[in-house]
Amino acid sequence: MPCLLLMVALAFPRVVLACMWFFTHMITRAYDGALIPLMGFVFLPITTIAYAWLVGQHRPIEGINLIILIVAVMLDMGSHNGGRQYYRR
Repeated sequence: MPCLLLMVALAFPRVVLACMWFFTHMITRAYDGALIPLMGFVFLPITTIAYAWLVGQHRPIEGINLIILIVAVMLDMGSHNGGRQYYRR
């Protein structure tokens, strides 16, 4: 089941982020206002999900958890770069 949730989060990160915002309190616990999550929704949805999950689980942002955030940023940046290369062809 966790693998299925991870696949859905990677395939549809904005849908997962919207569901987290509307149906859980993870986003409101992780972020004080609405500006950062909205910017995360547009620019870095996987990173926003990963950070909200880590803070919601009361995990420190160090060690393996920091690596999880770095991988999330790399996945977000890769998705932006992949779209740019697709439209250049």
